[in-house]
Amino acid sequence: MQAGQSSRTADQNALFRALEARRPARVRIADDPLAILFLSPEFRLLAEAARLPPARRLLEMVIDNRWPCARPGVVARTRLIDQLVQRELGQVRQVLILGAGFDTRAWRLPGMDRVRVFELDHPATQAAKQRALCRGGRSAARVCFVPVVFGVDDPGPVLAASGFALGDPALVLWEGVTNYLDREAVDATFDLLAGMLGSGSLVLFTYVDAGMLDGSAVFAGAQTTMRAVRRVGEPFTFGFVPSELPAYLAARHFELLSDERVSDAARRFYPAGRCPAAPAYYHVAQSRRR
Repeated sequence: MQAGQSSRTADQNALFRALEARRPARVRIADDPLAILFLSPEFRLLAEAARLPPARRLLEMVIDNRWPCARPGVVARTRLIDQLVQRELGQVRQVLILGAGFDTRAWRLPGMDRVRVFELDHPATQAAKQRALCRGGRSAARVCFVPVVFGVDDPGPVLAASGFALGDPALVLWEGVTNYLDREAVDATFDLLAGMLGSGSLVLFTYVDAGMLDGSAVFAGAQTTMRAVRRVGEPFTFGFVPSELPAYLAARHFELLSDERVSDAARRFYPAGRCPAAPAYYHVAQSRRR
């Protein structure tokens, strides 16, 4: 991925959310009607074609055959994080989204208009997002966009200068990022959060099982996913061992509250007997600053 450009996997994930938004409301697992705003022209054509149920079903079948577990995993993960965010919104006055990319929760989740939302990302990514929102008739003023160049800028002072209340309780969302970093960058981010968040703050983050990366565990769809992300130049580079996560977080002043595999979430969300394969290697974790 080039600095400041959207990633190919982010584009694909937006397509998966856009396709889900084309499903009838009664069977929709996650609802992101704004995802289509961020699609490339070719992906937008696919999403528009999906307005016709036979075309949508054909697209879903092709995608699921080519990338097993990927589409249902993105859909289930979106639904799970949506639920976690909404459950906690009443406890905080500020939300921070790290590496926000194409996240649309500030515009579509009830209650987000009652808190201050800060999105931290590369300035070029944020400029492209704001243009897409404008084309879709959505006000970018809903969010405080905080531009940073990761690995160059110190996010703490930049956030403080933007109005983020250091030391106050906050809800932090860090989705779809840790698996593209190295351990040093993940450690540094948790250290940063521990230093600037108030006690009781919540951090929701995603990660992949380290066994997927080193081959010590076998997961359905894992090898296809690993090949696909390598092919587009965005390989998975980091994962946690789930059993080691509580101790890792405790050493950085966080307490693990929940850790759910996306495959388990999918089984809860999809009707009994109709759940497509979803990734057991992908996790959504919730932690609290002590």
